[in-house]
Amino acid sequence: MSREVERVFREEYGRAVAVLVRSFGDIDLAEEAVQEAFAAALRRWPQEGPPPSPAGWIITTARHHAVDRLRREAKRMEKHFEADLLHNAPGEEPADRLSLIFTCCHPALARHAQVALTLRLLGGLSTPEIARALLVPEATLAQRIVRAKNKIRDAGIPYRVPRPAELPDRLAAVLAVLYLIFNEGYAASSGGALVRDDLCAEAIRQARMLHGLMPDEPEVAGLLALMLLAAARRPARVDAAGALVPLPEQDRSRWDRAAIEEGHGIVRECLRRDRPGPYQIQAAINAVHTDAARAEDTDWAQIARLYDQLMAVAPSPVVELNRAVAVAELDGPDAGLRLIEGLRLPRYHVLHAVRADLLRRAGRDAEARAEYDAAAELAGNEAERAFLRARSTLGSASGTLER
Repeated sequence: MSREVERVFREEYGRAVAVLVRSFGDIDLAEEAVQEAFAAALRRWPQEGPPPSPAGWIITTARHHAVDRLRREAKRMEKHFEADLLHNAPGEEPADRLSLIFTCCHPALARHAQVALTLRLLGGLSTPEIARALLVPEATLAQRIVRAKNKIRDAGIPYRVPRPAELPDRLAAVLAVLYLIFNEGYAASSGGALVRDDLCAEAIRQARMLHGLMPDEPEVAGLLALMLLAAARRPARVDAAGALVPLPEQDRSRWDRAAIEEGHGIVRECLRRDRPGPYQIQAAINAVHTDAARAEDTDWAQIARLYDQLMAVAPSPVVELNRAVAVAELDGPDAGLRLIEGLRLPRYHVLHAVRADLLRRAGRDAEARAEYDAAAELAGNEAERAFLRARSTLGSASGTLER
């Protein structure tokens, strides 16, 4: 894929699919038409140059492909008339993508299917990228997506933002989807770049829209704050060559202070509401990190307490792993190693990276090198692999992946 077409794909795929789903009411038709439009762009743009409005070109071309397909498949004159109406359908409405998220997160779908389908349609992630994000085999992931789309079609699940009374039951899946989209952008599961700014921006944009829709829901606010505070570190997370810079070594003067201030303000508002949930607690952890002017000023005791609270409301092996990092900062690497000894996170390279760093700090260099090598072998992102391999060869290196 040419660079320009790839850029437009990353930035506009989800919007184009959402527009066509609203127009045609058929997810498969919309996705296939958008893919055909990008295939046409690959053929034409290198010779003709990109159009003035690449996103508009993709949507218009995709709509033409969809209309042509409807016409070819039409059995009655009503189908032709419907195709003509759809051909002149208006452009994207502000809630198009949000409507698509809620459609994909309908209660009739299993949670894993909700997340996978929305990542595919809204984020434009490939099947391998989603499989990595969800830590499942590619074949399993592909089957989930197909079954989910079929269920939406067969059950006649509506394409719309739910009524207010329906929102609470649908919210957890939507938040999970936005969180995973952001995480894929914040630390890409594959490719050469550590960060995919388009996915981070899209997740934040959707979180802002959802916050506007549900301003009194603290977990929506918490997720928005979490994204803002994590994204604020973006300018310092890689150096000029694109290499990963771990949190203790980052130039904090490069952090986005406006995003940090906004995130801190939202966290304070969440504290006043006193209805803590997982996203609010994670936002508070990031607030503590971004409140420290220097790495050595970080209040690790407060972070450890917040992880204790997170374990109480949303326990998971990943939370245990992050809690172990905080405990190691307080009580030393051996304490952290004891906490992660029994963790089971198959093929999760961050577990090996954390263990490697703690082993290095404990003076167990040979074991640390083996763990760095294991982490590098599992990492799908080239920037992370390069970082881990470099750590494996440096005898006094410290610091692990910044996530």
